[in-house]
Amino acid sequence: MSIRAIATRLLALAAIAGFAEAAVAADAFRVASPNRGSWEGAIPELGKQAGIFQKHGLDLDIIYTSGGGETMQVVISGAVDVGLSAGLAGTFGAFSKGAPVRIIGASSTGSREIFYYVPARSSLTSLREANGKTIAYSTAGSSTQVAALRFMSEYGLKDMKPTPTGDAVGTTTQTMTGQVDIGWCVAPFNLDLLVKGDIRMIGRLSDLEHLRKQTIRVQIANAQALEKKKDLFVRYLRAYREVLDWMYASDDAMQKYIAITSLPETSVRRMLEEFIPKESLQIDEVRGVAEAMQDAVQFKFLNAPLDDKQIGELIQIGGLK
Repeated sequence: MSIRAIATRLLALAAIAGFAEAAVAADAFRVASPNRGSWEGAIPELGKQAGIFQKHGLDLDIIYTSGGGETMQVVISGAVDVGLSAGLAGTFGAFSKGAPVRIIGASSTGSREIFYYVPARSSLTSLREANGKTIAYSTAGSSTQVAALRFMSEYGLKDMKPTPTGDAVGTTTQTMTGQVDIGWCVAPFNLDLLVKGDIRMIGRLSDLEHLRKQTIRVQIANAQALEKKKDLFVRYLRAYREVLDWMYASDDAMQKYIAITSLPETSVRRMLEEFIPKESLQIDEVRGVAEAMQDAVQFKFLNAPLDDKQIGELIQIGGLK
């Protein structure tokens, strides 16, 4: 065997050993993500496929829930370390009742990705016409529940009936079969149905002006897990930022996403152009806390606003950078 061949073989063995060492050294980290197949909800899965979390020494164990309320429960129970996309108002409420939850990052800001639709046969043309109609939301405590309540308040729809329907896919079935009048959705789901004319969009959450700059969903951690494994959370957030950069810079990320979801490429490209700019998914600042607190009190998630000390205890972003 030539010297070059020996050297090549030794390098290959060293690489294998390095990968094996990294695999052994990787720490298990449990994440809950609602709405499997959403762009936001796919961040852990895409990052894991790309090896980015592994690079930061984390072996992600990902479970999927039907909405922010269910995500809250698995975080509170300690079944997972982190929950993505929990409703901010619901998080305020859970914390005020003594639940062991902490906010470690924003998850969605600006509300551009959520829209409301009806089957093509419906006579409704706007959410302002929805008095007496049923409107879908995912689960109790979710951002979509708060959204439905906010539309009722701002549009004066006293008799509109918010109805839990689970995730976006299940909601589509219930809307198209007439179990609810108005469905909620998160892009890119159902954008193909809009193009085909099977459904009509009658509103977007970003129609509510005060929500356009407000964080509506956050990443939450189990408080005990955060205290015991702070270094893992720091590495997780570093990896998460890297995944976001890659998702918006690489066509490879989009193709992996399409492979996971089987969604049309045209819908995914439209999602990125019209519904979910990168800034919407920033994690370093929970924006509009005072306004979100007002919503939480108005819609009875909170009996009274949290004080500054409580907010400082709940929102842990600054200590994790």
